[in-house]
Amino acid sequence: MSAASYVPETFPHRWLPADVELKTWEQIEPYYQQLLERPIHSPAELEQWLRDVGELNSAVSQERDSRYIAMTCQTDDPEREAAYLAYVRDIEPKLKPYRNRLRNAYLDSPHRAGLPADRYEVFNRSQENRRNLYREANIPRETELAELGQKYQKTIGAMTATFRGEEKTLPQLAPFLEEPDRALREEVWRLISRRRLQDRDALDDLFDRMLALRVEIAREAGFDDFVAYCYASRERFDYGPDQAKAFQDAVESEVVPLARALQQQRRVAMNLERLRPWDLSVDPQGRPPLRPFADADRLAEGATEIFSRVDPELGAQFAFMRQRNLLDLANRKGKAPGGYQTTLEDDRLPFIFMNAVGVDGDLRTVLHEGGHAFHTLAARGEPLADYRDAPIEFCEVASMSMELLGAPELTVFYSEADARRSYRELLEGIVLILPWIATVDAFQHWIYRNPGHSRDDRRAAWDALMDRFGGLVDWSGLEEVRSNSWHRQLHIFLYPFYYIEYGIAQLGALQVWRRSRSDRQAAVSSYRSALALGGSRPLPELFEAAGATFDFSAATIAPLMREVWEELHRLGDA
Repeated sequence: MSAASYVPETFPHRWLPADVELKTWEQIEPYYQQLLERPIHSPAELEQWLRDVGELNSAVSQERDSRYIAMTCQTDDPEREAAYLAYVRDIEPKLKPYRNRLRNAYLDSPHRAGLPADRYEVFNRSQENRRNLYREANIPRETELAELGQKYQKTIGAMTATFRGEEKTLPQLAPFLEEPDRALREEVWRLISRRRLQDRDALDDLFDRMLALRVEIAREAGFDDFVAYCYASRERFDYGPDQAKAFQDAVESEVVPLARALQQQRRVAMNLERLRPWDLSVDPQGRPPLRPFADADRLAEGATEIFSRVDPELGAQFAFMRQRNLLDLANRKGKAPGGYQTTLEDDRLPFIFMNAVGVDGDLRTVLHEGGHAFHTLAARGEPLADYRDAPIEFCEVASMSMELLGAPELTVFYSEADARRSYRELLEGIVLILPWIATVDAFQHWIYRNPGHSRDDRRAAWDALMDRFGGLVDWSGLEEVRSNSWHRQLHIFLYPFYYIEYGIAQLGALQVWRRSRSDRQAAVSSYRSALALGGSRPLPELFEAAGATFDFSAATIAPLMREVWEELHRLGDA
């Protein structure tokens, strides 16, 4: 299949008018009222009603996501900010009670018993859980949290620093940390760190307010603490805090020693007495940094070719996204930090956002977000709207597997030698990121188990976890930067407890990778089949469909780490 031949199926409205406008609450409310008033006389009518509910929810969600995309693409545009906040303040609080009433209407319907039990097992479990959590009194708190989250995005997006006479965003400064000139790296690292510390108090103020609101939300919903509430709200039906602790312990025993061994190899290779924070991104052999592309167009073009080599239809899908302007890849001033893929739910199409600046890591980001996009496209034909999305733990298998499946094709951007070097950096990055994931996860458990803590307590807890899971880096004289380094992890601010998912999914992705090394076609086929299930099956079954086991204890982590270590040994210095 050529990269230009993907023509996706369209899904016109079956109940809503084709040209419906849902930009104000006055336009939205009548449709929810119609659904609440519709009589239902049979399981078949209930099922059709569910599809119409999904159609309306998808159309309204697309309005929100379109405004979010516009705002994050240019956080310093007051019109975009106002449009997004208008949705958060004026529509979302009024929407939640209606959606709760619709949920109750479904759960209390006498015709629900006539629906196929296996088909609706996952859906019913989710709806019942959401009903248990819903409290109208929490809606203003959730609105305030959304506003504080937008303020965090704006604060981070506005961070710039003057470097040699030019104003640059912090992501634009990051490539200098890969330069062989150690004095240059230190200069830039200190410049970035000073700029982040300028907003230390503002970010702590933001987080303190977020913490208080989250504690109030949990108590209002009848939970002893926010940990239990958040596990329920994230629908972690298949694991709990005990399994999270087992993951942290397994990372400490099975991964941290490898991460420290890698950093020791780096220190020796660089002939350094001490490894400092500005020594972690540069090539330890002193080679120039990998610079795979000069602009975002070349990134998109090359990514299309990589996806086509993994599977021709995936390449065609990415080419379609490019043609439809469903990508915003380049970094610029005012753009929100990070990268994401979101779904325009009414169109059932993905959108990819990132901050590419021409570094090797940008290749992994576009492969990662591409995996999410393929997940959206694979499940878009699912008639039940809720099943077009999967649990985050499996969504990240989709993205992280694509990083690994795409790694053998990096010669699209590089020579053979540089492609091997990039592949090695990917595997090293996996070993190094797992301890960071454990750190962030353990930190969030500490925060919400100790909600009355002071800022000094919080910094001390972070430092203790950095000691437990950190590497061999010497932070002498940089203690303030280290103690506040959690500020750069946006998940802690915006998405509480959303981070262990990356660790769980990384283990699933490594199992897909392990299989691909002996039977690539079978691995890709199982991967795509699993994506097509969306969220219609429980999490362990989704892992199983992809050829992986849903387990994140030492029994799973240890053999995977051995295989990664063996592959790193085979690659040598790459």
